[in-house]
Amino acid sequence: METARLEEFQYELPENQIARFPLEPRDQSKLLTFRSGNIEHHHFFNLPEFIPSGSLLVFNDTRVIPARLRFQKEEGALIEIMLLQPEQSLIDYALAMQKTGSSDWLCMIGNKKRWPDYLKLRTRLLTEEGELILDAGWKNRAENLVSLNWSPSHYSFSEVLQYCGDTPLPPYLDRAAAPQDKVSYQTVYAKYEGAVAAPTAGLHFTEEVFNKLKQNGIRQDFVTLHVSAGTFQPVKVSTITEHPMHGEQIIISRQLLENLLKSPGQVIAVGTTSMRTLESLYWYGALLDQDSNAPFFIPKLIPYQQHVKAIDPERSFLNLIKKMDQLGLDRLTGTTEIFILPGYQFKVCRGLITNFHQPGSTLMMLIAAFVGPVWKEIYEEALQHSYRFLSYGDSSLLLPN
Repeated sequence: METARLEEFQYELPENQIARFPLEPRDQSKLLTFRSGNIEHHHFFNLPEFIPSGSLLVFNDTRVIPARLRFQKEEGALIEIMLLQPEQSLIDYALAMQKTGSSDWLCMIGNKKRWPDYLKLRTRLLTEEGELILDAGWKNRAENLVSLNWSPSHYSFSEVLQYCGDTPLPPYLDRAAAPQDKVSYQTVYAKYEGAVAAPTAGLHFTEEVFNKLKQNGIRQDFVTLHVSAGTFQPVKVSTITEHPMHGEQIIISRQLLENLLKSPGQVIAVGTTSMRTLESLYWYGALLDQDSNAPFFIPKLIPYQQHVKAIDPERSFLNLIKKMDQLGLDRLTGTTEIFILPGYQFKVCRGLITNFHQPGSTLMMLIAAFVGPVWKEIYEEALQHSYRFLSYGDSSLLLPN
């Protein structure tokens, strides 16, 4: 791992190039292609023309939940609760969303000082069936653990959030969520509820783009990584490796592993979340090579630790299939904190489809790790050609080799 300083991943991002609203249709966004050292400018609907024959595109099919809850105290103070993850972080998020009557979540709290320990917060909404009442109380203030209770209790937590929650837009958009964000801040293939941030590289895909990819014989598969709010957490430490990486739940299928085995050197990740998931899978297979009982947990610096021996990707994926066979599972659930920095040797991904990221962010570091110092030229080219940046911004296809 190279020794890098935070300032090496900074660039000047003009406010007017931050995309605060999405384009419609989705696939009209610009597309910068970086292939074997050459930069070209296109539109996203042209993407299928530039995907190499035989490629396997891997998407993240997580679904964003309306994770932002607002409660008004009687004296007027507004308390904002941002859901992060269920209290038991390893629980299947689908089960957490199906819970009825009550649910406990780790949260970020806005205006926490104005919410005393004893106070129950309450909001009321009218639904087609009548009044819905949602209460929030502290379960563990020090750990920001909040108990949520609602009546009628037959509603699932997913249904409660659809009524009471707002889309958790990134803080840098600096605006309130609008009704259309519930659709536009969601990929067209979103499936499994649990993310509090969208896998934004996928926001550009439309049915028309998928049809063209299929016509060109481009294969596709899916992973699930429930994106946490940690993706927006700014790096504040000069020693980058000390930056805390939040654990994020990942779920993969046996079919994906079989497709990966058939696709050496042909995998293109759609988004940094898919890339982090795919590379995490490799490292779990490497851990299983040393200990068949190793838990599915990928610490943030595992790729740089000498005690974990690198192995062939095929062997890694076979280890995962063997583990699933032993457990009698078709899907495997784990947690990753993987931190991809310059010096990282990519094991699975040969290409990446991604948006343009915040200066100094962990995502910017991943891009620098993938394409090398030329990232500065790529970003300068995008700025000069008036690309729109960040979550609702334009896209890029990166094929370094």
